[in-house]
Amino acid sequence: MAKNKFHDGPGPSQRQLRVGELIRRSLSEVLARGDVHDPELNRMSVTVGEVRTSPDLKIATAYVLPLGGEGRDEIVALLARNKGELRRMIGKKLALKYAPDLRFRLDTTFDQMDETRRLFNQDAVQRDLDEGQDDGDQDSSAQSDADQGGG
Repeated sequence: MAKNKFHDGPGPSQRQLRVGELIRRSLSEVLARGDVHDPELNRMSVTVGEVRTSPDLKIATAYVLPLGGEGRDEIVALLARNKGELRRMIGKKLALKYAPDLRFRLDTTFDQMDETRRLFNQDAVQRDLDEGQDDGDQDSSAQSDADQGGG
């Protein structure tokens, strides 16, 4: 297999990002319109936060979350149950050589953001941040004194 000379980094390639975004938009559109023939899935509003694809674009992992956060446990199971129909619809919408195998995971990005906010609001962290800003002010004033004396 030839090495991709345009992508050496550890992250996804530009093609993976582009195809992942196309799949995300198509999947969101299909779910919003209620095109799937499953009344349980159609009664739920689903947010598709991100779609990550494998390097060969044959596997697409969609990170989903029900709107409002209710029904987290059942949304992944409902989507997995209807993945054949979703795959067929996305394959029709996108002109890819292979329709990717869809996998669904719960999107925990919002939970991670809440946890980060909680950590930043702790008194010890706020104190450390305030001390870091004070040190930065002293360093910049010392630098400006040195600049004035040397000029």
